[in-house]
Amino acid sequence: MAGKPKLYYFNGRGRMESIRWLLAAAGVEFEEEFLETREQYEKLLQDGALLFQQVPMVEIDGMKMVQTRAILSYVAGKYNLYGKDLKERAMIDMYVEGTRDLMDVIRVHHKLPPKEKEKNLALIEEKATTRYLPVYEKVLDDHGQDFLVGNQLTWADIQLIEAILMAEEKVSTILSRFPLLQVFKARISNIPTIKKFLQPGSQRKPPPDEKLVVTANRVFNRK
Repeated sequence: MAGKPKLYYFNGRGRMESIRWLLAAAGVEFEEEFLETREQYEKLLQDGALLFQQVPMVEIDGMKMVQTRAILSYVAGKYNLYGKDLKERAMIDMYVEGTRDLMDVIRVHHKLPPKEKEKNLALIEEKATTRYLPVYEKVLDDHGQDFLVGNQLTWADIQLIEAILMAEEKVSTILSRFPLLQVFKARISNIPTIKKFLQPGSQRKPPPDEKLVVTANRVFNRK
């Protein structure tokens, strides 16, 4: 029997967090090795583990996988979270890419200087409420199901709940105009594996802070 997947990244969200979410939602236990020193990173390079000299890297099924999208696609396919046919997979891909665009706006927030953060908060709220959340509200309305695609949980649902919770950390009222998304959030959050991941003490990481930036700079030898 194959061992647990092993995740190599910082002790923080970044691009690994969506992978943690997907594995946790699938009910898969995983191990983590947190990069804290330059030496750890250089050893991975020397061992040939980082194909493009980048993390995230995940050891799974005898592979050392890099590139976030490739890892997520593999995990989604392996654990039946990627739809039943090519059309469903295409829809999942579209929704996932949309939520990733929103998450990228949120993800840079902690790196900004104080004067830029207020402007970025306004941008997060504007993009979320006028471009992205209306799409998912309409999808749920038109589809008439509990999930975005088909009639069972998929990667699209998992990444949307991750994005919603990220957005709410910045703007607590972000869902106020989206009643179907409010119901969606409550429903998906109560799926047992996801509910467990949302509990204190899980492998879900807190919002990034300056300590994470310092660690990344040290590992990557940035000035």
